[in-house]
Amino acid sequence: MSSAKLFDLTGKTAIVTGGGSGLGRVMALALAEAGANVVVCSRRLEVCEKVVQEIEGLGSQAIALALDVTEPASVRQGLDQAISHFGKIDILVNSSGTVYEAPATEMPLEQWRAMMDINVTGTFLMCQAVGKHMIENEYGKIINISSSIGFKGTDPEAVDSIGYTTSKGAVMTLTKDLAVKWGRHGVTVNSIAPGVFQTGMNNPEIPGTLVQKAGPIIASQVPVRRLGEDNDIVGAVLYFASTASDYCTGQILVVDGGLGAK
Repeated sequence: MSSAKLFDLTGKTAIVTGGGSGLGRVMALALAEAGANVVVCSRRLEVCEKVVQEIEGLGSQAIALALDVTEPASVRQGLDQAISHFGKIDILVNSSGTVYEAPATEMPLEQWRAMMDINVTGTFLMCQAVGKHMIENEYGKIINISSSIGFKGTDPEAVDSIGYTTSKGAVMTLTKDLAVKWGRHGVTVNSIAPGVFQTGMNNPEIPGTLVQKAGPIIASQVPVRRLGEDNDIVGAVLYFASTASDYCTGQILVVDGGLGAK
């Protein structure tokens, strides 16, 4: 098989949660450019519809769905709509996530629960629903977005969110366990662990974000001497979504400019 065909997603259909903004939007566009039909989901339908317009401008097909990953009924309804429209689902990218910063001694329980609910339970519910469909079809590619800070503790002056780091560590373990359980059914489950990117929750134009507070300092510590940019995530998602990764499952691909290697 040629290298071009290894990454060709023509005829495949992908669901991207959190696809209306940030890295979710970037990955949705990348999958569309590779030939996939894309179902763009988030709780905010209007932002998803804008991404659909971008995808259609590329000549690909897409639909927007309002979907709450923490609600089983919403997940089921969204999956039914996606299958009704495109016939099947081949790729799932779980990119929905939230973060709240506070010292561990002061972390509000409701915020802890929100991070666990969206980042962990939401990822599981999507994997569960879409995974069942993929197992029936004996084919599927699941990509869970975790974080490089899910591997270890973080300096509170950088990221002070015990709930976020804990939830992203849980996503990694969820990924590995599902990979072991579902590999025999033709379903691969992998995770991308981004470092600090200048997008989404780290938009430098939003006061209080990590990049806005300490972007230059962090960049100076990254071995490649810069923060992540949109295109830096594209290769990773296309690899895990395509035939190129058929013999790769249960893996965490860190995309952090080498910061975790220090």
